[in-house]
Amino acid sequence: MALKATLIRWHRRAGLAAAAFWLVQALTGVLIVFHWEARDALIPGAHRATDLAAIERTVERLAPEGAGVRLDSIWTGAGAADRYDVSIAGDTPEGDRSVRIDGAGRILVDGDFRGPAAWATPLVLIHHNLLAGDAGSWIVGISGVLLVTNIFSGLYIAWPRRGQWTRALRPQRTGPAAARRYGWHRALGLIVGIPALASVTAGVLLTFAGGVESIVQPAPIAAPADAPAGTANVGLAAAAGAALAAYPGSTLAAVYPPDGERPVWQIRVTQPDEARRAYGATRVFVSAVDGSIVARFDALDAPPGRAFVDGLFPFHTGEMGGLAGRIAVAAIGVWLITMIVLGVLLWSVRRRPKAR
Repeated sequence: MALKATLIRWHRRAGLAAAAFWLVQALTGVLIVFHWEARDALIPGAHRATDLAAIERTVERLAPEGAGVRLDSIWTGAGAADRYDVSIAGDTPEGDRSVRIDGAGRILVDGDFRGPAAWATPLVLIHHNLLAGDAGSWIVGISGVLLVTNIFSGLYIAWPRRGQWTRALRPQRTGPAAARRYGWHRALGLIVGIPALASVTAGVLLTFAGGVESIVQPAPIAAPADAPAGTANVGLAAAAGAALAAYPGSTLAAVYPPDGERPVWQIRVTQPDEARRAYGATRVFVSAVDGSIVARFDALDAPPGRAFVDGLFPFHTGEMGGLAGRIAVAAIGVWLITMIVLGVLLWSVRRRPKAR
């Protein structure tokens, strides 16, 4: 009983102290679950199937040799099919550039997203780091740990005794406001608390990804040291084509250009059965010297440590469960908002002085 009383005080005080912050995190989380699709819906342009040769030509125009700029990476837009974000890095900050293209290499957005399509970027950054870089990530991570402990303590407090589950899951509709609000707060907590605890925990682990990897020590993913040395002769289209051919049915997720004395293209592809919907975790390293595949890492056959680390993101976002999983994650965000509002209302009713 002493433990339960202590947890009740902790649950109430921690919840009130962090309520506003958790509301922001929950609201932004709900809004960005489908932000890829929503943003692409606001960017005009007909669908163009992926043409690797055309994309390579566009990259060559964006980063011509000797111009002081170079390809940094290409990532799928993750919304509409066959759209990509091309990141160009310059020798000076003024040379940096980001371009959204379609599958035929046609430029859809040059620079930062503008107009209605720009709404998602600040929300994503607020959810990840409060627009405050590493310091914001630490704040988000610590608040996430606090939320995990708060959900866990709430479950412990609300857990009914044997034979009382039906009553606990049926909040009363009449009687004092405090009793009704507590009934709903308890019932909703018991119904959604465990999946919410799992989702929030995954989010915390993502925030502290570096620490998680140092503990789990997943199998490293890197190009082999004995990759062919020489002049890079194999272009983007040939390298990406080789990677896609290695995993039939896969789609292009990301491209990293070759660098160093042993130039190798790193291509990420998404296999149909991967947990990630767009940002596949299958990697293929293709020699830029002779076009041979020098290493590959199949996400569907990953060792446990690597599978755990790579699975945190699709679990937290719900991608692991397809459309239903993403809807469930959005529902968890709505649940958290509802629980915070109910908790604050319950506290406000209980603290009012009783009429004499």
